Amino acid sequence: MTEFGYWLSSEEHPPLDLVRDARRAEDAGFEFAMVSDHFHPWIDAQGHSPFVWAVIGGIAATTERIRLGTGVTCPTIRIHPVILAQAAATAAAMLKGRFFFGLGSGENLNEHVTGARWPAPDERLELLEEAIEVLRLLWQGGEQTHRGKHYTVDHARLYTLPDEPIPIAVAAAKPLAAELAGRLGDALVNTVPDPEIVKRYHSAGGAGPRYGQVQLCWAEDEQEARETVFRLWRHSGLGGTVNQELPRPSDFEAAAETVTIEQATEHAPCGPDPDAVVEAVRTWEAAGFDHIALHQVGPDQDGFFRFWERELRPRLAPTR
Repeated sequence: MTEFGYWLSSEEHPPLDLVRDARRAEDAGFEFAMVSDHFHPWIDAQGHSPFVWAVIGGIAATTERIRLGTGVTCPTIRIHPVILAQAAATAAAMLKGRFFFGLGSGENLNEHVTGARWPAPDERLELLEEAIEVLRLLWQGGEQTHRGKHYTVDHARLYTLPDEPIPIAVAAAKPLAAELAGRLGDALVNTVPDPEIVKRYHSAGGAGPRYGQVQLCWAEDEQEARETVFRLWRHSGLGGTVNQELPRPSDFEAAAETVTIEQATEHAPCGPDPDAVVEAVRTWEAAGFDHIALHQVGPDQDGFFRFWERELRPRLAPTR
């Protein structure tokens, strides 16, 4: 049965709003939430990008039931995996079995800020694989040393650990990443409902949850919703590998100058029609995804929660 989650868009909202909305999602019956982990927003119009680990602490202190994962963290360049091992262990200890660690190979947008070289795609996967090794080594407890190709851990010990192992969900948009997710991860994450990625994940041994995202914009007026998506997520109409390669929000804005409102909203249901959202959800389910997070674009989260409770949840309940 499909489980439904709520997407906390760090690029669009200040930290206390994210904490408030996570609690609201729990009260509204969502099973899980995912919070994006960025240093920069994609474009300036989004306007925010708080430090995700502080936000997670606030969510841990104000929720009781909802599961929470990062969507997703890059553990390879901007922050050493030793530090992220500690951050995730603390988050998991605070959330008491409700935390899962979403990991991916990252975007230049966030990782270039320390001046490090942005690696090629195959190198990024190699870094991610070793970072996962480091994370799990430290989560074993005790004093640990690791001398690998990319990372060194020198007699490090995490003293605050959760009672249960931390699940790792690996983001995969390409076949080699899906294979890595199947070999090393406990779950799969994607933002495109691609059945071939799910098949590759399974063929590599993956048997965990498959997390997807439906981006939408509820509003009473469809055109208003379309304009909101265009204003805040115009760059989502870009194809290829642009999202991984561009370094600054201003570069995304420049690259998206020719994107039309039709292209930006092609895959995002807009307006008050619940059936359009249900259709999008069914597409993800048909592709093999069983955990689907709903991302309401824009500031009107209260309107979305009413829409979820009155219109969406009753229609989606039979698949739960």
